[in-house]
Amino acid sequence: MRIPYQEMINTFAIILAKHDFSPERAQKCAVLFAKSSLDGVASHGLNRFPQFLEMVRDGWINPDAEPDREFGIPVFERWNGHLGPGMLHAEFCMDRAIKMAKENGVGCVALNNTNHWMRGGNYGWQAASTGCIGICFTNTIPNMPAWGGSEPKLGNNPLVIAMPYKDEAVVLDMAMTQYSYGKMSAYLNKKSSMPYEAGFNEKGALTKNPAEVLALQLALPAGLWKGAGLSLMLDMIASVFSKGKATHQIGENGIEFGVSQFFCCLDMERCGLNKEKVDQHVQDVLEDIKSSKVFAVAEISYPGERSLRERRENLEKGIPVDPVIWDRLIATELLPDKKEKKK
Repeated sequence: MRIPYQEMINTFAIILAKHDFSPERAQKCAVLFAKSSLDGVASHGLNRFPQFLEMVRDGWINPDAEPDREFGIPVFERWNGHLGPGMLHAEFCMDRAIKMAKENGVGCVALNNTNHWMRGGNYGWQAASTGCIGICFTNTIPNMPAWGGSEPKLGNNPLVIAMPYKDEAVVLDMAMTQYSYGKMSAYLNKKSSMPYEAGFNEKGALTKNPAEVLALQLALPAGLWKGAGLSLMLDMIASVFSKGKATHQIGENGIEFGVSQFFCCLDMERCGLNKEKVDQHVQDVLEDIKSSKVFAVAEISYPGERSLRERRENLEKGIPVDPVIWDRLIATELLPDKKEKKK
């Protein structure tokens, strides 16, 4: 089942307006959710949308909350998100980092007391579209064990690194777990095993069964002990500079809110770099990677390449959606008898 991109945006915007979002904020949120599905990341687009609405109804996300600046110097600012919509705050903070980078070559923003930013790659693409290298990361609820641990102590703390390239970008968007929880949930819904080991079961053995991993929140750190170490460092940097919560302080009854984030931009032109020469350099690097010999019939792709391919195809043909999720969303959120917002 495929849904046109603009139809998905319009549907999301109408539903968000029914949840007390202003027309402008509803539209911005809708675009960010739809972009995720457009690029083939439904786990943080359509599939995550119902959970987002539930958090709004339960009061964990304040539709009207705007970030406030708590501290600022020419190349660094600290903001408080007041538990507003995470994707709007993330887009705002990356925009602030871009503006500082355009003036000073580099700009950094730390954000406390915010919510899930959904697909972090959106903000990497945002930075790259302005000619900036973008780096951003967030901490999360404890959902990953320290290496050798048997309980979730670390967050999967997604990291995004974006490099402008011609009219596009090379964008790495990765969680510190081998698979994001959204991806594991998608496999669980399909009643399918993961392609590779995704985490640990109750006996401490590696498993491809997403149900076992999700039940205990024992996802496998990407890179084993290296991913666990990187998760810890990202958590400390985000929480220290934002003066916000660290992973061990996040979560109430398993609900993730009040996270800390960090955004950094470097403007290529302001840093004395020639765009044409940079594009040629990046092209040389990518061509060398893609010329690699392979063990089997496979294609070497660079970070973000598949997203670009999905984007072009889905703009032309419509965005693939899970019909069960889409139909349920329409039935429960667009009918007159939808449940009222909780107090």
